[in-house]
Amino acid sequence: MYDFDKGIERKGTNCVKWDAPFITPDVTPMWIADMDFEVAPAITERLKKMAQQGAFGYQFLSEQYYQAVVDWMKRRHQYELGKEEICYVPNVVLALSFAVQAVSSPGDEIIIQTPVYGPFFRVIEGSGRILVESRLKNQDGYYTMDMEDFESKITDRTKAVMICNPHNPSGRVWKREELEELSSICLKHGLYIISDDIHCELVSNGHCHTFISALSEAVKDRCIICTSPSKAFNLAGIHVANCLISNAEIRKNYRKIADDSHAAENNAFAEAALLGAYNDSEEWLEEVNQYIDKNLDYFVDYINREIPKLTVYRPEGTYLAWVDFSGTDIPGKDLQEYLLKECHVAVNAGDFFGKEGEGFVRFNLACPRDRITPVLEKLREKFAE
Repeated sequence: MYDFDKGIERKGTNCVKWDAPFITPDVTPMWIADMDFEVAPAITERLKKMAQQGAFGYQFLSEQYYQAVVDWMKRRHQYELGKEEICYVPNVVLALSFAVQAVSSPGDEIIIQTPVYGPFFRVIEGSGRILVESRLKNQDGYYTMDMEDFESKITDRTKAVMICNPHNPSGRVWKREELEELSSICLKHGLYIISDDIHCELVSNGHCHTFISALSEAVKDRCIICTSPSKAFNLAGIHVANCLISNAEIRKNYRKIADDSHAAENNAFAEAALLGAYNDSEEWLEEVNQYIDKNLDYFVDYINREIPKLTVYRPEGTYLAWVDFSGTDIPGKDLQEYLLKECHVAVNAGDFFGKEGEGFVRFNLACPRDRITPVLEKLREKFAE
């Protein structure tokens, strides 16, 4: 029904991905994580209707907004949620920052599992907390949690762990049993769990996303779940996200921090965008997931077949491919620039995700398939045996 091969022209629209100074006409941008697809028509229609209102003063979120989130979580994720648990926030990175502050004090330790989304580092260190890294195990591109290492990093000063599910950049969708083992350790040591689930709707066929807070009431009581329609429905520029917080005391702390930061007010288009996504566009989401699945298959199969110097594991979720270039003779610190100049593709450098990411790059494959082929052919030209 939807033509994702068509894509959409984004150059000249103040688009970070396409209008950055280094994106010259010969460069294919596969870096920052948004889509080069037109959003679902129902979202556009709701935004048009909002624009025609003609006044954009201060607004509050209606009951429709909260009901849409409740209904979506139940229908899409089989996750039971009370309206009072939903805390609006403009974006997930801000949500992570507020979450850290809500469950800890300056000088406390927060554990992350690396490599991981770059802002994890900044929101912890920027709030005066101590960042502690537990390395994920990498088995030929397949990442797993190192539970023994994770538990060994916990001290009396550790207050929380921050996780990413589905994981960015590896694309792992953590299995229920993995989350159960992690949460068991957290309950044992009285840790809070801050979970970035922004990619939870972007899950490949054959895999199933589980909110860690869904495991039990005891786990849910220790969780702050950060969600948004922005990745799945390509709405990052609208600024609409939600934290799901069951524990009333944590929720009170969180809301005070958001209020004190003057970040609890929504923009005029936030509700329209979320309603258009959650209430009207599930069919679009199903089709975009199918299209992305085929892009991931094509990209990974091509590399495994044609460019054995590179290592990539088929992502289980997200539209991001995490590629290991350590088998080449290009130093990790030079990879991003080399790929830009020699292969005419803009990617995210691996060290953005921590020192464990050096020698890797991340490719964004949420684009028409015909943009992927020239990039793969250039990679083959430069790196094939």
